Amino acid sequence: MSRVSPGVVSGASYTALIRACHEGKYALPAINVVGTDSVNAVLEAAASNGSDVVIQVSNGGARFYAGEGLPDAHRARVLGAASMARHVHLLAKEYGIAVILHTDHADRKLIPWLDDLITMSEDEFRTTGKPLFTSHMLDLSTEPLEENLATSASMLKRLAPLGMGLEIELGVTGGEEDGIGHDLEEGADNAHLYTQPEDVLKAWNLLSPIGTVSIAASFGNVHGVYKPGNVQLRPEILKNSQDAVQKATQSGPKPLPLVFHGGSGSTLAEIDAAVSYGVFKMNLDTDIQFAFAQGVGSYVLEHPVAFQHQIDPGTDKPMKSLYDPRKWLRVGEKSIVERLDEAFEILGSKGRSIARKS
Repeated sequence: MSRVSPGVVSGASYTALIRACHEGKYALPAINVVGTDSVNAVLEAAASNGSDVVIQVSNGGARFYAGEGLPDAHRARVLGAASMARHVHLLAKEYGIAVILHTDHADRKLIPWLDDLITMSEDEFRTTGKPLFTSHMLDLSTEPLEENLATSASMLKRLAPLGMGLEIELGVTGGEEDGIGHDLEEGADNAHLYTQPEDVLKAWNLLSPIGTVSIAASFGNVHGVYKPGNVQLRPEILKNSQDAVQKATQSGPKPLPLVFHGGSGSTLAEIDAAVSYGVFKMNLDTDIQFAFAQGVGSYVLEHPVAFQHQIDPGTDKPMKSLYDPRKWLRVGEKSIVERLDEAFEILGSKGRSIARKS
């Protein structure tokens, strides 16, 4: 197994991490972050579990990171994503693990966001030999396949010289992620939620010769958590896609780096099946948001007076030590860490970081 330097991976270290997941039959949790609190919690959890991790930001998360007060929404998305990336670059080495730094769903109207971030990575690469991000996601799954792949190929040609990868989506993941996605219709058997293996093969044949590509193939998965019975996962679609590519390319088993979107709320059996079919990255957003909210909410309920009065009206004691944001934000961070402890264990990445130990 190849070892990589701690910190944000790209180029050979990125492909080494994907290969380690493939050979070790495990996957990495991919966490959407919205501020330094969630970033630090993810880094802490990864380090304490001895696991590498994926840190990613959506367009809405990037805007929030920069500050909702910035009037130019596009500029806020660019600067927020860049600010998050630099924060991770600065701290990931200290935590001693390898981090895939990624942007989540971007449809066609958000291509200018990615273009500006790629320009930043080009500038960074010229200066340091490394890009700002590890990879980006271009989600054109609602468009005709030919248009999806043509635009993806054009973007990957720009990313590949920087050692960056591209994640694409084939089929449509149900639900919605910061305005990107497809409404979940009533009933479980929605044809648009299931990717066809021949489409995966077509994408692989076109894109893999250009650079590092990963595929979010839809197998009934959705963003968010829905009532039981409303979603029917079919992980065997992933196996069929792997088999189609392996047969056509005469490659080794499970050649595709696959991505599991909408992992929150999935059963252990569904996760195990997806990982066994070559998923190396599973997105977690809804569960992490809930964990943070649950931790903070519990703290507020335990200390209600501190969130209504600076001085306790019953005791005349100052309440600052309880309403200090560092106290309740830290409780939220710890709640994220606890939820991620479970994720690293379930995905099999616990104790398997490939970052070199100092």
